[in-house]
Amino acid sequence: MSDTSQERVALLREALPFIQKFKGSVFIVKLSGKVTEDSTLLHSIMEEVALFHQVGFFIVVIHGGGKQLTHLAEQMGVEQTIINGRRVTDSETLDLAKMVFMGKINTEILSTLRRLGIPSVGLSGLAGNIIRAKRRKEQPVTDRTTGERKMVDYGHVGDIVEIDARLLKILLNEGYVPVLSSLGADDEGNVYNINADTIAAEIAVELNAEKLLLLSDVDGIYRDFEDKSSLISRMTLEEAEAMYKSKGVGAGMMPKIYAIIDLLKRGVKAAHILNGRRENVMLQEIFTLSGSGTMISSQER
Repeated sequence: MSDTSQERVALLREALPFIQKFKGSVFIVKLSGKVTEDSTLLHSIMEEVALFHQVGFFIVVIHGGGKQLTHLAEQMGVEQTIINGRRVTDSETLDLAKMVFMGKINTEILSTLRRLGIPSVGLSGLAGNIIRAKRRKEQPVTDRTTGERKMVDYGHVGDIVEIDARLLKILLNEGYVPVLSSLGADDEGNVYNINADTIAAEIAVELNAEKLLLLSDVDGIYRDFEDKSSLISRMTLEEAEAMYKSKGVGAGMMPKIYAIIDLLKRGVKAAHILNGRRENVMLQEIFTLSGSGTMISSQER
């Protein structure tokens, strides 16, 4: 038996009370492009998703793919404009996003789940009108690099107007794992690139999710990012609000904290920030008392 398998056996022994507690609950698993680019890593993550599914959790997987989109754009010679970490999506970039999100990444996730024997369905926000969106208006933005303030048209970037979760509920109740890419559309059928974190949060609220698991390449929230011993394992909603008001975390984490505070106030019980590049990270976080990342909970510890 491999070291990884032995670790999972040990985790399962500790997991029973958590399995009993969360059976029948909805978990939203959001994958960043950084954790879907490595096929070995993706297989490991999907093994964890498969285990959650097999013990009776309802799982929805939502993925972005910004890193892969940038890579394909470079290969195709399509210039990219990124302002303060946000992509301007022109018509050529939107075509590439359709190829990467609903094509390459979504298919690879489905293929991996198929090998693991888990029934899954690939979707975008257009399927079943899951995501009703509108084109983002021009916005005043201060470029953090130059200090210049200007109006920015983000192109084919959308903001969510409404979530229709009926199709997702049907699939979950029939035993499928929906795999949703970060595209949506308006009532005229115009397709938009939508932030995957935002989609995950809105889906979590609409499905009254027990947990939102955000997998990227950071271990969680640190009181001091340079001090790796300062990782915060557990926070209450009140503590997260106090940290946000005091700007006690880095600028890159502030929008994520704000979004988590909002979704906890809207009914989601807990959100977890995890390093998806670590094996068994979700199992350790959900099935052990020690955890592996940062959990922000609407309830007392």
